[in-house]
Amino acid sequence: PAGLVVHPAAGNWEGTLQNALLHADPGLAALPRSGIVHRLDKDTSGLLIVARSLPAHTALVRMLEERAIHREYEAVCRGVMTAGGTVDAPIDRHPVDRVRMAVREGGRAAVSHYRVIKRFRAHTHLRVQLETGRTHQIRVHLSHIGFPLVGDRVYGGRLALPKGATEDLRAALRAFPRQALHAARLRFEHPVTGQPVECAAPLPSDLRDLLAALARDAAAA
Repeated sequence: PAGLVVHPAAGNWEGTLQNALLHADPGLAALPRSGIVHRLDKDTSGLLIVARSLPAHTALVRMLEERAIHREYEAVCRGVMTAGGTVDAPIDRHPVDRVRMAVREGGRAAVSHYRVIKRFRAHTHLRVQLETGRTHQIRVHLSHIGFPLVGDRVYGGRLALPKGATEDLRAALRAFPRQALHAARLRFEHPVTGQPVECAAPLPSDLRDLLAALARDAAAA
């Protein structure tokens, strides 16, 4: 097994992905979730691990639980971060809106490490490393510290257009169709050979276009 690049999709993207995997390898029908080891949020692009045997699936799930799989994301958030840091804040279901997650005392432990890749006038391009893997973890943690993801209507609220933004950037922000989050890198030991496996997925075109618009806005300022 290796990495599989998944691009944003509407509707039941995981069901669609499982059908595609089964078409490529009917033997995956014998594995839980057609061999998919972990989830991505709907409308998050990037890498997933897919196992092709039950022993590999069992081993990879255990590695995930033991935090032995390095997962790194790239994100674009609202606001200008002065430096990187760590969010160590437990996550549980929102007390009122059960579709959402929230930072809550008594929730499950959740730790995210973030580093600045590039700052713009009113946004930041980040690298985020997960120590745990809670539902919506990056989105919840960044919103909790006041830097919600661009395009995240669940945790970031309504569209925010920065004061003085170029019309080019305003159009790009209005058109961006999802949360600006991409699973960029995975690193783990092969469950059979023990050899290191590293996978990387380049940024998709929508995120590249957004970053280009942010750079042009910064240059214009």
